[in-house]
Amino acid sequence: MSRLVNRRIRLLLAVLTFAFAGLFLRAAWLQGVRAQSLSRLGQTQHREQVVLPAARGTIFDSTGVRLALGEQAMTVYADPMQIRDPRRVAVAAGRALRLDPDRLYRKLADRTRGFVYVARQADAAQAAVLARRHIPGLGFLPEERRAYPQGTVGAQVLGYVGVDDKGLAGLELQLDHDLAGSAGHQTLVKDPSGHVIDVLDDRPERQGRDVTLTLDHTIQANAEEVLRETVRKWNAKSATAIVLDPRTGAILAMAVQPGYDANRYPWAPRDLQRNRAVTDTYEPGSTFKVVTVAAALSERLVAPSTEFTLPYSLHVADRVIHDAEPRGTIRYSVAQILAHSSNVGAITLAELLGRDRLATWISRFGFGRMTGIDFPGESPGIVLPAAKWSGSTIGNVPIGQGIAVTPVQMAAAYGAVANRGVWSRPHVVDHVDGGGRPSLHRRRIISPGVAAQLMTMLKDVVAEGTGTYAAISGYQVAGKTGTAQKPDAHGGYANGEYVASFVGTVPASHPRLVVLVAVDEPRGAIFGGVVAAPAFQQIATFDLRYLEIAPDAPTIAATPPG
Repeated sequence: MSRLVNRRIRLLLAVLTFAFAGLFLRAAWLQGVRAQSLSRLGQTQHREQVVLPAARGTIFDSTGVRLALGEQAMTVYADPMQIRDPRRVAVAAGRALRLDPDRLYRKLADRTRGFVYVARQADAAQAAVLARRHIPGLGFLPEERRAYPQGTVGAQVLGYVGVDDKGLAGLELQLDHDLAGSAGHQTLVKDPSGHVIDVLDDRPERQGRDVTLTLDHTIQANAEEVLRETVRKWNAKSATAIVLDPRTGAILAMAVQPGYDANRYPWAPRDLQRNRAVTDTYEPGSTFKVVTVAAALSERLVAPSTEFTLPYSLHVADRVIHDAEPRGTIRYSVAQILAHSSNVGAITLAELLGRDRLATWISRFGFGRMTGIDFPGESPGIVLPAAKWSGSTIGNVPIGQGIAVTPVQMAAAYGAVANRGVWSRPHVVDHVDGGGRPSLHRRRIISPGVAAQLMTMLKDVVAEGTGTYAAISGYQVAGKTGTAQKPDAHGGYANGEYVASFVGTVPASHPRLVVLVAVDEPRGAIFGGVVAAPAFQQIATFDLRYLEIAPDAPTIAATPPG
């Protein structure tokens, strides 16, 4: 019996010896071979990296009104492997967040995935209702959602931000580096119960910078309303307006209609999101004649009083150019050529200049290259190099055909005339917080004397020429009408498709505003003096009163163009 007991004791000792030997070898292997990887694993179990998101900066208009800001939102996510009843959870989440339960169910029922989004940047109040139900498998992450309190006002200028808080269009894209800031991070040390006991490697977030624009939301909203009414009245395809301070190049309004609500950008057609004032080109028609006349005056080939005998039509190479309205042979001064928008007269001046000098002045006014406006996607326009001009080019470019410009280029050119011959780069950003105001870019393109002569002639356009519908009681208005047939895809011009435009400045005696209006494909009338000039008059009248700019002329009454 004792022998049996001893045998069992020896067997137990042997087993224990082997067990301890195995444990010793396991410990030695863990310490020698797996020590590094297990140390890292232990650290991850007791340490947590936390990203500290940076709040995106606010965009203000020039009066301090918020145009774009961040508001609290909640991202709801799920772990399908932890959800016991996907159908019940889908119905509950769909009801709380106003989502389609059937689409949610397909996500939540997919147990091959450990993470799915239920809703990105959901309404915080709606998400809170769902969170109070404490449904296993659902998680909630606070996030910032971009909001545009003014809705449609300035939408094409502001652009929008994606769900990852990155600017995708407009100024949100242009200024993304300043607005976005940079995220910070913390390393949290936790005890086995999950309580934070220390914070390591703490790098604070850098909040995004606020930006103040030159836009005035009241002037912007009014311009958009006038354009909406103009598009409706003339059944037009679209319309664009710019309000610019010629002294600095600051843009007070940059409106495009039809528009869209920036808060609903994912559902807005791409065509409506484009800021046509900067990205799109058009043939300017007679508004371009100011360049031709300025060049002839600057080269001292003519004076405003120089007269020419002008037939109704003119042969230029293989083309026949005529004035808009039938007439006999007439004698016009240079001032009258501009006031009555004579095509034959403008081409006569261009032939005096010649191809090379005219091309130089076109470039000097800034056409054919970008203005440098602080907005993405600017087009340089389309200007044929002088070396590629044909014999008939001298018969179309001087009257604004065969050349394409952007609205912002044209507004800046008229701004130079209004500003005593000094061109100022147009801009929409006044300053970025902490960055100071950007320097103004100016250059002289014509002499003060020539600018004064042009202003006098442009006043005649409104007083007795094609722009009488632009007249404003109590103010001197200087401006020019434009009517241009649109080119087609085959190198010719489309029948019945025109751009009607007007560019003017007020008060003409001491210019404070340049206002451009361009209406694409109006129906029922095509002339800039009939379609665009009244819109200019409405926008300019409102702005003069809103800005409390004093009148500079006796009260006058507008008379229809003959």
